[in-house]
Amino acid sequence: METKNIMIVGVGGQGSLLASKLLGRVLLDKGYDVKVSEVHGMSQRGGSVVTYVRYGDKVYSPIIDKGEADFIVSFELLEAARWTEYLKSGGKVVTNTQQVNPMPVITGAAAYPEHLVEKMQAAGVDVDAIDALKLAEEAGSSKAVNIVLMGRLSRYFTDIPQEEWMAAVEKSVPAKFLELNKKAFQLGREA
Repeated sequence: METKNIMIVGVGGQGSLLASKLLGRVLLDKGYDVKVSEVHGMSQRGGSVVTYVRYGDKVYSPIIDKGEADFIVSFELLEAARWTEYLKSGGKVVTNTQQVNPMPVITGAAAYPEHLVEKMQAAGVDVDAIDALKLAEEAGSSKAVNIVLMGRLSRYFTDIPQEEWMAAVEKSVPAKFLELNKKAFQLGREA
């Protein structure tokens, strides 16, 4: 099997590291060689966070270059648009429609770009955009956006049954948050 590439992008504090851990676990359990690389920007200050997940028969490097990502999973709309040049032809962006204002917008030096989903689609990007924040809140916590997005991503992995994703969720989250996260995963998958 050729190596597949997934980028998880967002801003600090959104749970992208747990999402990459969950994704890595489900792929490892499926028998793939998996490499995960975390690239932190000013994550503790709300800056960009990027995680690369690569899997296949044998993976030699954890880094994804421009034009190589099969999927970009984005926790925030502007981050989705920012990273589209990494998407390969025929790749897909799975994004939360939530908008998190970067510092130039907060300070008034810039405006948050409008109609980003439409702009990405007009540029030929295959976008699956959902309100993951609303679904996470429906599951019981706004902090479950990451698991909602993993549920959404799971729809595109037809070779991995939902039970295997749920087993990975059980291994990845603390017991006291398990039911909430299972519900978040299911809401994302079915949205």
